[in-house]
Amino acid sequence: MDRLAKWLEARQITEVECVVSDITGIARGKIAPVSKFIAERGMRLPESVLLQTVTGDYVDDDVYYALLDPADIDMLCIPDPDAAHIVPWAQEATAQVIHDTYDRMGNPIALSPRNVLKKVLSLYESQGWRPLVAPEMEFYLTTRSTDPDLPLIPPVGRSGRQETGRQSFSIDAANEFDPLFEDMYDWCEAQELDLDTLIHEEGTAQMEINFRHGAPLSLADQIFLFKRTLREVALKHGVTATFMAKPITNEPGSAMHLHQSVIDISSGQSVFSQPDGSMSSLFLHHIGGLQKYMSEALPLIAPNVNSFRRFLPDTSAPVNVEWGEENRTCGLRVPNSDPQNRRVENRLPGADANPYLAIASSLLCGYVGMIEGVNPSAPIQGRAFERRNLKLPVTLETALEEMQQSRMLKQYLGESFLSGYVAVKRVENENFKQVISSWEREFLLLSV
Repeated sequence: MDRLAKWLEARQITEVECVVSDITGIARGKIAPVSKFIAERGMRLPESVLLQTVTGDYVDDDVYYALLDPADIDMLCIPDPDAAHIVPWAQEATAQVIHDTYDRMGNPIALSPRNVLKKVLSLYESQGWRPLVAPEMEFYLTTRSTDPDLPLIPPVGRSGRQETGRQSFSIDAANEFDPLFEDMYDWCEAQELDLDTLIHEEGTAQMEINFRHGAPLSLADQIFLFKRTLREVALKHGVTATFMAKPITNEPGSAMHLHQSVIDISSGQSVFSQPDGSMSSLFLHHIGGLQKYMSEALPLIAPNVNSFRRFLPDTSAPVNVEWGEENRTCGLRVPNSDPQNRRVENRLPGADANPYLAIASSLLCGYVGMIEGVNPSAPIQGRAFERRNLKLPVTLETALEEMQQSRMLKQYLGESFLSGYVAVKRVENENFKQVISSWEREFLLLSV
């Protein structure tokens, strides 16, 4: 805490946003004067924050009281000095500090997404391995809309016109929003977020930001903060930024592609390559684990009803766990690289996924494959979109049923987390079912 206090003093911080990530990835917490923050050396929040749905509802009482103290007690939130960042859009000198959550006995809270990721990373460390990840975040810019029944449309750029058609990798189309992206890079640099390249993606006003490869916990923190940052930048410029998996009909969905590799801690060498530079058995087993278990963990990377719209037929997202070298039609792509940088790109996670849980689940599936020696299928040559052998659930309901039955997830993530997560997502799904869609009004109102 002394190091964090000095960090705050050096930046003349007057206010601190004390935050934790809930299951959805929403920043929950408190805003405190810096003097109170330093004096209290943490904060307390109700444990129930971690069983809150995206609509603000809670799970059914039978699950709630099975997982939480019936007295609705507080959990202790301790600031991580390595996760302190300034808030560049605030009017006063403000910092945001990500906290870890513990119970009264000092045990990590099982429902905390950040603790879930730390648990997976400890599995790798116990084997003398260190995983690295490089996320790619896709998102859309849209005009502001206060009516959720109206379709989203592209914003007006510098030219005074809305973007039309597909502008994949277009520099000029990305430059339409230069003022916004200049602020985005400035604000991210102020927070020491390790952004790399900006790309115009396939969709209309759809963009992608790549992060440099690094430690998974740090990258998950950065994505968590980046989502807040981009939304604030968009507000400043009079538009909206969304990480919904499928925000616009007939446009491509938005993914969070995860490049993942593993190095040996003692030697610093990739365990995915043999001395002669060829693929190692551990690399193949890592892919095998992703193939075997990704279906069970799917709600962690496709967490919402909308997530599965990205997997509909005739979309650009692979709905399979096939693998292939330089093959973007596979759910698991192996990019061309030198042996030290050999990696697999998991193309299945959506941009709407909680970054802590998406990274944790993807790394966990690969880890279990390495431990169990799971052999992958043969790599795919050509298109994998139409392949039926290694398909995934196509609705949230069926995915949650498979997740609930997963022995692997219960063993490694714990039954409490699994039960709580499934319960939250089922409440959200039931809420969704109660909403009458515009399609129903358009085609059924006067026809049935």
